[in-house]
Amino acid sequence: MSAQIFWDAAKSIIDITEKHPFLVAMVDGTLGIENFRYYVVQDALYLHDFYDCLLRLGNHPGIPASESKRLHEFAQGAKDAELQLHESFFKEWNISSEGVEQMPNTLLYTSFMYRTVATKPHAEGLAALLPCFWVYMHVGKRMLELRAELGNTVSRPPQFDAWIDMYGGDEFEKEVKDYIAIVDSYCQTADYETLERMQENFILCCTGLPLARMQ
Repeated sequence: MSAQIFWDAAKSIIDITEKHPFLVAMVDGTLGIENFRYYVVQDALYLHDFYDCLLRLGNHPGIPASESKRLHEFAQGAKDAELQLHESFFKEWNISSEGVEQMPNTLLYTSFMYRTVATKPHAEGLAALLPCFWVYMHVGKRMLELRAELGNTVSRPPQFDAWIDMYGGDEFEKEVKDYIAIVDSYCQTADYETLERMQENFILCCTGLPLARMQ
């Protein structure tokens, strides 16, 4: 068994996600910059919680030291790369996420992540965070393809291209594959009930992930 079974179970949701109007509009340049700013602010708030959840996963008792180290590295990567990208946008726009509250969709999503990581077995927490890696990479790759197809026929703000380059890039892909490998290791030894709960978490988070902060 591998995490591929989760992806296959959620494929119909992921197929819709990659064609989300927000994402398509980012590539073809028709997305309003205010809509993107709203998303980036909410996503920065989400990433702070995602970072914390990865740290908490890495601190779970009984996991291999090498896995704990890698999970902490994933957390630092989210902080150094993804959050840094968002903060560079804030500087360009002269805005900040400080004092801004998570909107209901974002809060529902992050609350589920926290509850799963804090109260459920380790494997279930890993599965809950997996879409944040895997689906974003998949979407980034699809956006790169669409951008190449459109070529110079459209123009878009540089922040859109920076976002696409981040999630469609080779560096992020390496991180994603490493995280999937960790989830795979738990799938190989998990019993049927655990796999079912892992899959439920993955599907639920795939359902909420693309729409939680995109308006």
